[in-house]
Amino acid sequence: MTHKWIKSSYSSPNGGECIEWAPAHAAATRTIPVRDSKDPHGPTLTFDTAAWNAFVTGVKNGDFDA
Repeated sequence: MTHKWIKSSYSSPNGGECIEWAPAHAAATRTIPVRDSKDPHGPTLTFDTAAWNAFVTGVKNGDFDA
C-alpha cells in the first residue's frame, strides 16, 4: 500500500526533528505509520492508536523533556 505522507504539525519549521505520518492509512487501519521526513525511503514505525495516544499525551505533558 502506498501512503500519502504529510509532515506533522508538531515538527519544527527549521528542517530538523521532522516526522511524517499517513492519515488516510491511520483512518483505514487504526494504526499510525510514522517516518523521518529527512529519510523518506528509510524505516517506518507503526503504532496502534492506544500506544500513539499515550505517546502524544506524554509529549504534551512533558514526560520526555530532557
